[in-house]
Amino acid sequence: MPTADELISAATVRQLARVLGATTAPGTRGSTRWSAVRASAETLGPLGLSQRTRAVRDALVQDLSASYRTAADVFRAALADPEFSGWMIWPVSEAVAVLGVDSDRAADFEDGLALLAALTPRLTSEFALRTFLNADIGRTLRTVGAWTASDDPSVRRLASEGTRPRLPWAKQVPELRLRPSVTVPILDALHTDADEVVRRSVANHLNDISRLDPALAVSTARGWSERAAAASTPAVVRHAMRTLVKQADPAALGLLGFAPPPDDLVVTGPTLRGTKVTEDDALAFGVHLTNEGPLPVRLAVDYVVHYVKANGSTAPRVFKLTTRTLAAGERLVLERRHSFRPITTRRHYPGEHALEIQVNGRRSGRATFVVDL
Repeated sequence: MPTADELISAATVRQLARVLGATTAPGTRGSTRWSAVRASAETLGPLGLSQRTRAVRDALVQDLSASYRTAADVFRAALADPEFSGWMIWPVSEAVAVLGVDSDRAADFEDGLALLAALTPRLTSEFALRTFLNADIGRTLRTVGAWTASDDPSVRRLASEGTRPRLPWAKQVPELRLRPSVTVPILDALHTDADEVVRRSVANHLNDISRLDPALAVSTARGWSERAAAASTPAVVRHAMRTLVKQADPAALGLLGFAPPPDDLVVTGPTLRGTKVTEDDALAFGVHLTNEGPLPVRLAVDYVVHYVKANGSTAPRVFKLTTRTLAAGERLVLERRHSFRPITTRRHYPGEHALEIQVNGRRSGRATFVVDL
């Protein structure tokens, strides 16, 4: 993943000041030289990505004299310049959100949302949309709902992505977590979208909802499956149900055609290739599945790593192995290496870990191994 300095660098901010300085928007003061924006470029060194965004946002607000109308004129004029694009847009969209929400003119709220829609093809406005949602979720969702009919797939994606209850990198919108059903009409409108990126956002959004209200997520996906209005719908539903499948949710498994595994499905393993793993190594293991019954069986095969935590207890995490239909009498052999190299999203601790196989939500074959760091 790129670093914060590679995304919003001092050079990016100076380029933003040059682009804005070249605009001839009506109502701007000739003396505006974007001095605060230029100065903010020199303060970015120790800051993370979100902090950089806020620093440049605040500088924009300062240079614009906290006037939404001036900001709207300048940014719309800047859209004529193709260089007004990329990561410089993130603090711009945040400035639009802050000024639009704080403006004394009621119309500036809706105009700010319209400006986010105009900016989003240059770089997604999904993060800035959260400010509007927190200020007035009902008013914002009325406008966002209309975006689902936009001719621009970037705007349609913004409708889904910007309203996700668990949007990565974004500020929280508590109301979306308390009432996840409020965004279902957006997903209903977009789940058969012609653009794959929009459909992927819809699936990720419904997956977010599944973590908050599993029954709502399954019932929404079931409605899509029953209507089957597009050939792409099964893929959207599978991606949306992925967390519930890993959690062995019976309703989600049933929706995707995964019945409880029959007694004549024989699961052998996991068989470990070694019982000690070092920090730079991987756990190698295999599993055999044999369908000894007379009918084919549809299988969702996962594996569960029980990680040792700092306090010595363990916590499970489920990983995908495969999805397969096993014919009568067929045998499936699976091999996998699970890495224990250090990563930023998970810290490993020494001690006795465990591994299990999960087939259609049912776990079996617990095997232990030691992680030696």
